[in-house]
Amino acid sequence: MQLFQRDQIARAVAIDRQALAAVEAGFAALGRGQVVQPPILSMAIEESNGEVDVKTAHIRGNERFAIKVSPGFFDNPKLGLPSLNGLMMVFSAKTGLVDAVLFDEGYLTMVRTALAGAIAAKHLSRNDSRRVAVLGAGEQAEKQIEALRLVRDIAVVDVWARRRDAAEAYADTLRQRGLEVNVHGSVGDACRNADIIVTTTPSQAPILKASDLPDGVHVTAMGSDSPDKRELDDSVLTRADAFVCDTRAQSETNGELKAWHGAEVPFKVHELGGVIARGERLRLSPATITVCDLTGTGVQDTAIAGFALSRLGEESRDEP
Repeated sequence: MQLFQRDQIARAVAIDRQALAAVEAGFAALGRGQVVQPPILSMAIEESNGEVDVKTAHIRGNERFAIKVSPGFFDNPKLGLPSLNGLMMVFSAKTGLVDAVLFDEGYLTMVRTALAGAIAAKHLSRNDSRRVAVLGAGEQAEKQIEALRLVRDIAVVDVWARRRDAAEAYADTLRQRGLEVNVHGSVGDACRNADIIVTTTPSQAPILKASDLPDGVHVTAMGSDSPDKRELDDSVLTRADAFVCDTRAQSETNGELKAWHGAEVPFKVHELGGVIARGERLRLSPATITVCDLTGTGVQDTAIAGFALSRLGEESRDEP
């Protein structure tokens, strides 16, 4: 069994085209029905304002599968500690023995989450998309842009966040990477000219409405990943010409489809893996509006963990 620390993992794995291809292949396998993926195990630690999620999946034919344990203890910053942490345990799919433990502290989750947004945009946004509106100014707001630049020629970013100082700091970071960045005082202003909108907030109430959507826009919603979070107003989903999610079951419990509370959803629901595997073209005209709800799946974790181990193996062989 091998043990790897975050620094080793971060040196070996980046937000790049090879990592994107690995995660995209995981989604495609899910779409082809080649993945065993149980529901998320989630446990609240209420007295410490914490929660723990466990995600896993097996891609049939793969040598390994991963089980990810992801704690979030949201009072930790008061103690000088990070609120998010975690690790991935990687097992042999032939013997069940532990091949490796990746003490990534949430790093690989950050990478695969950013790449999932880029994959959604690759398959759903207009090819000529150059302008992105980002709602939120945290780590994923930054990493989503980094990943998007792998698949689209992004030149302009419009940002809105509840805290103006956070939005300005985020804007400064992106300007240093050669992007034109505008900070806005309202969601509507930020989205007015967008080709792509990315929502990256922990909001518990909708922040994006149908009236904020320009024709032809693609929306990737990243923030709603638990029963108490919502970023999209119902009108965004009913306005869209195509609604896609990573898995319908998770969208109904943790994502944006929970707005229907188990009632019949009044539009067709596509899953991203199926769109990729079947080569579906959901953008039928330049004015088509697409929405993708990403809640985070076990197959992404198995895909990125396997990719990380392959990169770490290459790094070990390169050492003198």
